[in-house]
Amino acid sequence: MTTLAERQARFADVDVYVVTCAALSRGRRDEAVLEAVIAGGGTIIQLREKELCTREFFAVAEKFRARTRAAGVLLIINDRVDIAVAVDADGVHLGQDDLPTAAARRLAPALLIGRSTHSLAQALEAQAHGADYVNIGPVYATGTKAHATPLGPAAIRAIGPHVRIPFTVMGGINAGNIDDVVAAGARRIAVVTAVTQGCRP
Repeated sequence: MTTLAERQARFADVDVYVVTCAALSRGRRDEAVLEAVIAGGGTIIQLREKELCTREFFAVAEKFRARTRAAGVLLIINDRVDIAVAVDADGVHLGQDDLPTAAARRLAPALLIGRSTHSLAQALEAQAHGADYVNIGPVYATGTKAHATPLGPAAIRAIGPHVRIPFTVMGGINAGNIDDVVAAGARRIAVVTAVTQGCRP
């Protein structure tokens, strides 16, 4: 059985963190995105499907777990601690309205727990309650968070130096602005459309 420490060590080496979203994949299935990530040498993928019912989400997650395990890729499940535990994923990523970090840890002691944060206070709270990593964003305007106010690269400078755990950054990051994001201190870039709309079916 994989331990939390082993998963944390693998997460420390992550640079590009790919997130699936079938609605933003130009008709491609999540499985096609996964295969493109594996072929491109990706080391982590987050399965994010908010429109699937529980049974459908579980079925896709099972397929992802089998494939990622064979390929040596970390699998993170979006929002659903129950599905993450059920398929023995490597972690779960939670939003601000999802299960509290400490409660998720009690349910999934061996899984990575990530938390989306939009301020320094939220990042520090997640860290204090046992999150393994936080996401800072959205950095720029993005279709995955259409109603969220972009924080800009300045948020990376304001939050990153104050957290002791790894952090990812997300939101509208692409080839045209990634240099600014890296210059602000980001080392792990989370992307959706930069990959899902560019991969081959």
